[in-house]
Amino acid sequence: MTYVDGFVIAVPTANKQQFIAHAEKFDAMLIEAGALRIVEAWGADLPRGKQTDFHGAVAAKDDETVCFSWVEWPDRTTRDAVHSRMEQMMQDGSMDGDPHDMPFDGARMIFGGFEAIVEEGAWTSGAYVQGFVLPATDREAYRKLAADAWKMFAGYGALQVVECWQDDVPHGKQTDFHRAVKAEDGESIVFSWMLWPSREVCDAAAEKMQSDDSMQMPDVMPFNPQRMIFGGFVPVVDLKGE
Repeated sequence: MTYVDGFVIAVPTANKQQFIAHAEKFDAMLIEAGALRIVEAWGADLPRGKQTDFHGAVAAKDDETVCFSWVEWPDRTTRDAVHSRMEQMMQDGSMDGDPHDMPFDGARMIFGGFEAIVEEGAWTSGAYVQGFVLPATDREAYRKLAADAWKMFAGYGALQVVECWQDDVPHGKQTDFHRAVKAEDGESIVFSWMLWPSREVCDAAAEKMQSDDSMQMPDVMPFNPQRMIFGGFVPVVDLKGE
């Protein structure tokens, strides 16, 4: 299955166009090097949570917008090789432009590598993105729950779901995926997204699901929903490899 680099970034709202231009330039280099797809999605509907949320995940300020981004790779081997080449190019100065000259605070960006364990539906350019990060305890139980739920979400209009399990998720000095969901010992990080034709379809589905008596949740959940962070995003960069 696909290997995914996931990112959550706090971007000064006034720097939106600079962020898009910066992402398009360096994402194009990753596509040329072997990435399958890169999506940069701008926050549109990010609720505040009691314990965790996307704002707290990256210590976002009032004048910043949270972005949810990912890079899809054919496998970790390809990803690691490209990362190594990029690091070497930065060290020897052969890279065109300075990737550290970013229109956002890179020190608060959270990132990590994940293995896709559920891939249903298909990517549709221009779709509305729901992004999720959550702590889970049992990989197979979570995979089965997510895979079984796809038929229900598709019935409500969802276009795609991709669920990715922690593989290479570092701890950071200021922020990281573990802190974002207050992960406890024995918990792994899940990075996932679901596509909808529009925000209106997504919101309508959420309302219908709240009153759907046919929805059955297992007695023991393989993740903690109280510490899950989620929100809606609009793609501003969508690059696809050959």
